[in-house]
Amino acid sequence: MVNDFHSKQELIYKKRWITPQIKAAIKSFPVVVITGARQVGKSTLLQNEFTDFKYVSLDDLSTLQQARTDPASLCIDTDRLIIDEAQKAPELFASIKITVDATKGRKRFILSGSSNMLLMKRISETLAGRAVYFEMYPMTYSEMENKTESPLRFLDLWNPAFKIEESRLSLLDPVPFMLKGFMPSLLTLTERRDVLLWWEGYIKTYLERDVRELTQIESLIDFKRVLDSIAVRTGNVLNQTEVSRDTGVSQPTVHRYLKLLEVSNIISRTPSYYPSRTKRITKSPKLFFIDPGLCIYLSGYYDEESLRKARELGSFFETMIHMHIKIASELMVPKAKVFYWRTTNGKEVDFVMEHGKKLLAIETKLTQNPTFNDIKNLLTFIEEYPQTARGLLLHAGEAIQWLHSKILAAPWWWLWE
Repeated sequence: MVNDFHSKQELIYKKRWITPQIKAAIKSFPVVVITGARQVGKSTLLQNEFTDFKYVSLDDLSTLQQARTDPASLCIDTDRLIIDEAQKAPELFASIKITVDATKGRKRFILSGSSNMLLMKRISETLAGRAVYFEMYPMTYSEMENKTESPLRFLDLWNPAFKIEESRLSLLDPVPFMLKGFMPSLLTLTERRDVLLWWEGYIKTYLERDVRELTQIESLIDFKRVLDSIAVRTGNVLNQTEVSRDTGVSQPTVHRYLKLLEVSNIISRTPSYYPSRTKRITKSPKLFFIDPGLCIYLSGYYDEESLRKARELGSFFETMIHMHIKIASELMVPKAKVFYWRTTNGKEVDFVMEHGKKLLAIETKLTQNPTFNDIKNLLTFIEEYPQTARGLLLHAGEAIQWLHSKILAAPWWWLWE
């Protein structure tokens, strides 16, 4: 089991950007819900940052039985309770609602789970008006390097008056980071063999525990076939017909499996950007894996040499940037929305972030020498949407340079420091 493998590692706690947002929320709201994929660090954060809360995990069978039969008993002796893996006992949520209402919000609850409870309709409806939701992702490059202040550069870029001087920084090759992945438990692993064993155990645990707990899967083999098929499609517009054809799994089943992968936070879907919100719904989304290391492993690239030759390398790079963008969006109040933009004649901008009436357009290019040619689509977008604060080109080189008065090119890692 993957947890057994982890127990042999010396895990070092590293602070996360999202912690201040959670601490602020629990002061104002009776319930905070934290979701995220398995092993992104939810339990570790809660046990290290909220020591004044009673902590229980429904991974413990006895506690799970107690939660299902008498959920109110979990908080008899405390006003501050963390319930980890809370999705395993849906009976809890009605009880928490009753407790919150009866105590007029005096009791505080933090609920954590590896399934996206915001997508679990019955649960989110039960706690409507009482809970705020956060999603945790794997670690950013900066968090891994113990740079735990919020990414001020990212926040400053929303201000059209913000300027930065051109300079050259250290060259930081993104490929080793993408290949290894950004899960906290990977930090202690230095041997490539151990990293491969970790991902193998992660997928085995996910299939045998999370998938079987969430739904009745007729065939884990078919489910794994769909999972492998979409791994090479990360960073691309989702075409369920193609997935069905390539895997031999029916379209309705592919649709159900993709929904399950989304609920368990393995993938996310990024909608297309249109001023009309109805059009956003009708256009196909882009699919992204939660961690580039996961889709790279599933795609069969086990070493740097094979990964550097991969035709999907640019999409894996985009997936890594997507992860960082989603993490940064959680730091804004309200959270920034993330889209992609594509015209009918094929012009595309990888990411459009929307915060109120402001837009930030972001392109990714796996090149060390970005040129004016690389920002043509950004220029088209800014011309069509002049409310865009600025455009940004994130690349694999070392130069910070202005390619246009509203478009900054910068190394992929610089924005998150």
